[in-house]
Formats: sequence, structure tokens, C-alpha cells
Amino acid sequence: MTTHATPPVLGIPGATAQLSARLSDGLARVDALLTQVVDHDDPFIARASAHLVEAGGKRFRPLLTLLAAELGDGVNDEVVAAAAGVELTHLASLYHDDVMDEATVRRGVASVNAAYDNSTAILVGDLLFGKASELVAGLGAEAVLIQAQTFVRLCSGQIRDDRACPEGVDPVDYYLGVLADKTGVLIATAGRYGVMFSGGSPESVEIMRAYGEKVGIAFQLADDLIDIASDSDASGKVPGTDLREGVDTLAVLRFRAMADPSVETDARLLELLDGDLSADDAAVSEALGLLRAHPALEQAREETYAVAREAQSLLDPLPDSDAKAALQALALSVVDRVG
Repeated sequence: MTTHATPPVLGIPGATAQLSARLSDGLARVDALLTQVVDHDDPFIARASAHLVEAGGKRFRPLLTLLAAELGDGVNDEVVAAAAGVELTHLASLYHDDVMDEATVRRGVASVNAAYDNSTAILVGDLLFGKASELVAGLGAEAVLIQAQTFVRLCSGQIRDDRACPEGVDPVDYYLGVLADKTGVLIATAGRYGVMFSGGSPESVEIMRAYGEKVGIAFQLADDLIDIASDSDASGKVPGTDLREGVDTLAVLRFRAMADPSVETDARLLELLDGDLSADDAAVSEALGLLRAHPALEQAREETYAVAREAQSLLDPLPDSDAKAALQALALSVVDRVG
């Protein structure tokens, strides 16, 4: 199997040199375990399983597990296994997401469905879910239950994300609920595991669960903004994916609420959003340009920062420490990716 460099620690403003060194060491251990776990006797399965591991990525979820462990007695073998289990669950979900999205690029390389085919992507995604469960099973019954509950919410969020908002339900509330399930819950589990397996208090476990879910929502909101505001060279993804799928993210929902059909550009954007953008690159490009120029995008950005600040406030009961300061900075850094 191809070796690869451990991803750099996501920048955390204000983290001490000692904390950064511990996190880097912990991520190296997680990455080594990931490489070991995704290997397989069959060379084809080994290559397909390692495809996104080797592509790198931010390793945001295992980083949070390692950082949460600082609220207890620090990183140990169980914390490393939990962090790897969370990352494998995330990677498996990406294999499936790319099939559903008909994506061609992921983490700056060809997506698995593009490099191989849809069937391989689905089946290898399933295999990685199994590998994640295998790792978590070694951590005890409570961890297995949390993993199962997390997986149920992750899948239910993805299912609801693929369906229109029900009649009579506020579309923004519905959308944020979807994000809490499809993204927030796994990041919540990442934080929860870090405290659990480092000997932290039950109160700290619950704080990290709630914090992680809020950070996860902010993280996904930021990703949604990147899908509108960034180009593929900057993000490693093809922009406008949500528009192609007809998914109304927060900026689009705010635009629909603010739109004035008597304004030519608003009327044109409404026309584009209500049309079929799935195979019309020119229309997607036009819609992106109109969205980028509309005040709704800035409003969505401000709301995304507000969610990050809510996450920060959940940390208030924790005693001051380098880890707490880093967690506070991390909540904003996930949004600062989109400025």
C-alpha cells in the first residue's frame, strides 16, 4: 500500500507549541492505524479502500477526538482507536455521498465512483463502515451503542437531505435539523469519545457532545458556503454541487425569502434555481455568480458564525486550559475557511 504523509494539523489560532506537538503526534498514530486497518489481502480492495485515506484531508474529526482527550488524561491507545473509527465512518459516508452526488472530484483527486465505479464505491463504503464498527467494538458496549446511534442519525439526515422540506415546516429549521444529523452527530461523537476514553468527567462528555454537534452544523454550513463561494482549485471540489442537485442550502433559503421578482437579477436567479441545473454547467455558473453578488450570501455567512459562537459558549463551564482555548478557537476556525 502506498505510504503518505500525515495531514497537517488544522490551524488552531493560539494553540501552544506543546499542544500542537501532542496533536501532531496523535494524528500520526491515527493515520498509521487507518493505513493498517484499510489494508486488505486482495490488492484491488486494498487500493479502493485506501483511495481517500491516501488523498489526505483535514482529519478534522480525529483531531477533535484528540483535542477532547486533553480534557481528561490525554491520548492513549483507546483514544487513537476511537479517533480512527470516527474517521473511517466519515470516509465510508463520503464513498456513498459521491455516488449519490455523481461527484467526480474528492479531496483534489478523482472520487472513488469516478476512479472505479458506483458499485465498487458503495461496497467499499460498506466495507469501511464494517471496519469502523470493528475498531469501535474493541472499545466496549457503550461505544458500540453510540456508534450505532450515530450511524442511524447520519443515515436519517442523509435521507431527509434528499427530500423536500415537508409542508408547514420552516425550511431553515428543517435544513438545520438535517445538518445536525448528517454532519453534526458524527462530530459530536468524535468529541464525546475523546473525553470518554481519556478518563474525563461525565459532565465534560456531555459538553463535548453538545459542542461537537454545534461545530458540526457550523462546519457543514461553511462547506455549503464554500460550494457557492470558492472555485475548485481552492476547495478541491467542483463548485455548485448543491445547485446541481436542487438542494437549497442556507444561502439559497435566505435568498428565496429576500428575493424581489421585480428585480431582474433576482427574477433570473429564481428562474435558474427553479429549473433543472443537473446537467447545465453554464446555468450553474450563472447562478453561482448571481448568488455570490446577493446579500443573502453574507447573511448566511453571518448566521454560520453565530452557530460557531453558540458552540464556544457551551464550553464556558469548563475550567480554563490550553485545550479549552483551542476548542474555542477551533469553533471559529471551521467558519474562517470561508472568510
